[in-house]
Amino acid sequence: MSVSHYTHAPRRGPALDVAVVGGGMAGAAAALALARAGFAAALLEARAPQPWDAADEVDLRVVGLAPSSVALLDDLGVWTSIRESRSGPYAHMHVWDSENGAAIDFDAADEGRDLLGHIVENNLVQWTLWNALDAAGVRRPCPAEVRACEAREDRVTLELANGESLSARLVVAADGAASPLRDMMGIATRDRDYVQRAVVAHVATERPHQQTAWQRFLPTGPLALLPLADGRSSVVWSLPEAEAQRVLTLDDAAFLQELGVASDFRLGRILSTTKRAAFPLRLQLAETYQAERFVLLGDAAHAVHPLAGQGVNLGLRDVAELRDVLAAARDAGGDFAAAHVLRRYARRRRSADTLDAHGFDALARIYAWQSPPLVAARALGIRLFDRLAPLKRRIARHAAGL
Repeated sequence: MSVSHYTHAPRRGPALDVAVVGGGMAGAAAALALARAGFAAALLEARAPQPWDAADEVDLRVVGLAPSSVALLDDLGVWTSIRESRSGPYAHMHVWDSENGAAIDFDAADEGRDLLGHIVENNLVQWTLWNALDAAGVRRPCPAEVRACEAREDRVTLELANGESLSARLVVAADGAASPLRDMMGIATRDRDYVQRAVVAHVATERPHQQTAWQRFLPTGPLALLPLADGRSSVVWSLPEAEAQRVLTLDDAAFLQELGVASDFRLGRILSTTKRAAFPLRLQLAETYQAERFVLLGDAAHAVHPLAGQGVNLGLRDVAELRDVLAAARDAGGDFAAAHVLRRYARRRRSADTLDAHGFDALARIYAWQSPPLVAARALGIRLFDRLAPLKRRIARHAAGL
C-alpha cells in the first residue's frame, strides 16, 4: 500500500499500550482481551460491523466454535449473550468417504464432555464483541484506515487516512488475509491457491440434524452440513472454481437435488434453501508473526482450508496466547512489546498454526486421491483410525484446543 503524504502535521491522539487494526472476530477479541487484562487499547476498523438482529435471516457465514474459543469468549464476558442469542450446539461429528463408505465418528460423551462445539454466525460473534469494547475502555475510532506504519525505538506510529495519527507501544495486525499492515511491514507469506470455492447456504432437510456435524468427502472436495439453532443445516460445499460457479447458477430445485445426491441424502431430501454465496479457498501462512513492536494475528497470520472448521479457532487461540504472553511480561516488570517477548508469542503460535494448516492441507490431499489402490489404502486407514480410541481422543482434544 502506498504511503500518503500530508501537507500538514497530523493530529495526534493520546499514547496507547496496544493498537489493534482490524475489527473482525480475532481483532475485536484481541482488543477486548487486552483491555480486560489492563492494557490501554484501541481498535481501528474501516467499517463498523453490520448490526445483528434476531429477526434477520441467519448469516450465511458461520463458524464452529471449539471449547477453547467458548472458554475465551466466556472469559471476556460475551459468551452467554452469544449462546442465548442464537447458537447451534453439536455433540457428534460423522465424517465419511464417498468413494468407499469408510467413516469416522466423534462423540462428546467419549471425551467426557456435553458438546463438541457450537455453530454460530460470524456476524453475531463480531457484533457482540464490538458492543463490549466501550465498557472495557477500548478506544474505537471508526472509520479508521491506516495509511502508514512507522516503528520507533519505544513505540509505533500509525498515520490514518483522515490526517490523524495514533501512537502505541505495540501494534497488532488483525486486518485479514490480504492484510495491508503485513505488507507495510514487509512480511511475506507462503500461499497455495486451492482453485476452489466454498459454496454456502442454509437448508431445511427431511430429517433432523441430530445435533451432529456431518461431513462427506467427495472427489471434488468436502461437503459439510452443520447444525443450526433453528433446526436447519448450514452447507459448506468445497468445489473446483468452475463447478462452484455452475452450482451457484442452478435454480433452487436443481440445487436441492444435486445437494441431496452429494450428501447421500443422509438427512433425507433437501426441502428448501436460502440464497447461496461462495468464497475462494487458499492456504496462506505468514513467514513470521512479528516485526519491531508489531505482531500478526488471525487471518492476517494464517488462512487455512475450511474442511476442519478451525480457522476462527486458531485466531482466537492467537488472542489468548498474545494476552497471556504480554501480561506475563508486563507483570514481571519488563517491556511487554520487547522483541524477545513478541518472539515468544510468534514462535508458539506460528509453530501450532503451521502444524494445523499443513495437517488440514494433507487431509485435503489424501481425500483427493482417486486411483483405486490409494482409495483402498485410505479406507483401511480411516477404519483403523476410527478403532484407535486413544489416537482419536487425542485428535479430538487437539481440535477442541484442550
